Amino acid sequence: MRLDRFLSNLPCYNRQHVRLLLAERRVRVDGIPVTEPRHDVREFSRIEVDDQLVQAGRPLRYFMLHKPAGCVSATVDPQHRTVLDLLDEPDKHDLHIAGRLDYNTTGLLLITNDGLWSRRLTQPQTKLPKVYYVETEQVIGEHYIEKFREGFYFAFEDLTTQPADLTILGTHSARLSIVEGRYHQVKRMFGFFDNKVMRLHREHMGPLQLDPALQPGEYRALRPDEINAL
Repeated sequence: MRLDRFLSNLPCYNRQHVRLLLAERRVRVDGIPVTEPRHDVREFSRIEVDDQLVQAGRPLRYFMLHKPAGCVSATVDPQHRTVLDLLDEPDKHDLHIAGRLDYNTTGLLLITNDGLWSRRLTQPQTKLPKVYYVETEQVIGEHYIEKFREGFYFAFEDLTTQPADLTILGTHSARLSIVEGRYHQVKRMFGFFDNKVMRLHREHMGPLQLDPALQPGEYRALRPDEINAL
């Protein structure tokens, strides 16, 4: 059905009101603002007007996975095992990853079919802190702390990273909190000191901590309070 016709059939909107809502980009379909009246919507489309949900569409699903090393953060890969291969869930093709991890990086990974929720988590404006446990090849010096706080210039993107908090745990280990997710960002930061990252493990995304009961490769559904906290 056309979007404008669907909205006009609801008791709270008339045709003139619908035209205004679309023109002002106040209607979202599956999390994306839509202005085209002829946009096709189906029974599984999630439709929102302002912050009001007018059609829930498909059931929204949210999972926490303990990502193991040697696994690709992708829905499909012709050569490697993907994180979706670890899920025993129906309609897995409907799911996507909210904040990827590198092939050999382990830890907290979020998987969902809620595009609006995942975009809020990953867009730069949100500045959601991600906390990693890091082990390196060389000694981590105290002078690292100020440089991480100052930021690193990445020539390829022509940008300087946001301030990051580094806590040294041992001679070769640290805990790092960053609010970005640039390509191989943590490895490139330590690479500034010619110090190779040997192990990288994500512990937190914002207020959400990886469930210690989950072994590598295991997952569980998020609780409502965890979904809302993010």
